Amino acid sequence: MHTEHEENEKPFGLMAEFDSPDDVLHAAQKAYDSGYRKIEAYSPFPIHGLDEAVGFPKNAVATVVLIGGVIGAMTGFGMQFIALTYHYPFLIGGRPLFSWPMFIPITFECGILFASLSAFIGMFALNGLPMPYHPVFNVPRFNEKATRDGFFLTVESGDDRYDEAETRAFLEGLGAKQVVLVEA
Repeated sequence: MHTEHEENEKPFGLMAEFDSPDDVLHAAQKAYDSGYRKIEAYSPFPIHGLDEAVGFPKNAVATVVLIGGVIGAMTGFGMQFIALTYHYPFLIGGRPLFSWPMFIPITFECGILFASLSAFIGMFALNGLPMPYHPVFNVPRFNEKATRDGFFLTVESGDDRYDEAETRAFLEGLGAKQVVLVEA
């Protein structure tokens, strides 16, 4: 017995299983070249060229780390500058209050600290983590083989070119061992 909500729910997409890394790489390139843009590939290990084949955008973590590091360095430098020139001005050995070389170690350490925290938080945010549920885990074969010896390619139903029958035939034509519907 299905409720009205369940009957109107679109599937997540179609998942195809391939025999080897070369097969899934070839299939991903063909799918992207055919105009599919909402595709994802799953492999138990990194495959050179697979991220470009599925159209994965350039990694933004490096930019997040750079921005975090610069903000951290500026924060460390600013805190020292305000503390030593405004709140607690000490004249030591006739040196000026703003003697920037002594600020370098803490500025550097704050830059590293903020950059590492930015990398940690940025990686989670950009990957959409934590993700306690993903529809691909509804496929039993994926659960069995994805981390051992399975190579999978998914075309999401939100793709502009997605038509269940045509996409299934396309994936089967690429040499998939099996194509299954992934429930949302």
